[in-house]
Amino acid sequence: MKILVVGGAGYIGSHVSYAFADRGDEVTILDNFRSGSRNNCPRSAGIIEGDIIDRRLLETVLSSEWDAVVHLAALKAAGESMEKPADYALNNIGGTINLLNSMLEARSPPLVFSSSAAIFGEPIQLPIDENHPKQPQNFYGFTKLEIENLLDWYGDLKGFRSVSLRYFNAAGYDNRIIEPEKDPQNLLPILMEAAAGMRNGVTIYGDDYDTSDGTCVRDYIHVSDLADAHVLAIDYLVRGGPNAKVNLGSESGISVAHMVREAIRITGVDFPHSVGPRRPGDPAILIASSTLAKKLFGWRAWRSDIESLIDSTWQIYGKR
Repeated sequence: MKILVVGGAGYIGSHVSYAFADRGDEVTILDNFRSGSRNNCPRSAGIIEGDIIDRRLLETVLSSEWDAVVHLAALKAAGESMEKPADYALNNIGGTINLLNSMLEARSPPLVFSSSAAIFGEPIQLPIDENHPKQPQNFYGFTKLEIENLLDWYGDLKGFRSVSLRYFNAAGYDNRIIEPEKDPQNLLPILMEAAAGMRNGVTIYGDDYDTSDGTCVRDYIHVSDLADAHVLAIDYLVRGGPNAKVNLGSESGISVAHMVREAIRITGVDFPHSVGPRRPGDPAILIASSTLAKKLFGWRAWRSDIESLIDSTWQIYGKR
């Protein structure tokens, strides 16, 4: 199949691009390379440098025939989104509208959209399934939810076919990726930077939560498991499966303190770490239900144990 991966040079996007290339699909990556790297793209992939804000470019690119499109292009820092909502609205929502409209004017291939667990906000029940109330606590999550709503309308009004994949905490690396994520915001790469001497230490934000060790618990999923889900979701749409919104997680939780301890053990580096105050808006526990992904796609997270997550990430950072 001919697959267009929009945002295919980023951290998750490069893994998704490899997943399609590995099975022999013809992959083309569209990326502005502000956070992505050409060095992380499969050598067999075609490269188009450009931005989803550029409607004319999208119209030109979509005028070719594609079997499917994967959309991962977004600004994604939750904290920054609260400070720069205009940037996030323009890029995430405006850019997606450009993409969807360009797709409608073309042959309208099926779309897999990179959504986020940030659409749910504070959990009311655990594990979090697809029907959990959607009350995002940051503007980034709001943009993802708005795009899901757009896809509902485009599906109802224009027959637009899509699957939205709601990621929980992506982590880990494929060893073919050369350059680590730029300016990481998530726990594991921050720990690896500390172990590699790239930062002075790590702060654990709060140790008085109602969890087994007092620190926050999150559902970490290996990025290669996420990449597999994109391939399976495209196959599902190509087979004629109806539009869907699907949670992707490991269905198990790892606490911050446990991740820190295991990072020190696996890397062999006892990097400095300390406890600071809680961050506003951090839920105590976030764990996904991935039952629907298993049912629709036959997907499972088989690389997402803590050892694989940390070891595969250290393989990248330990070389720096």
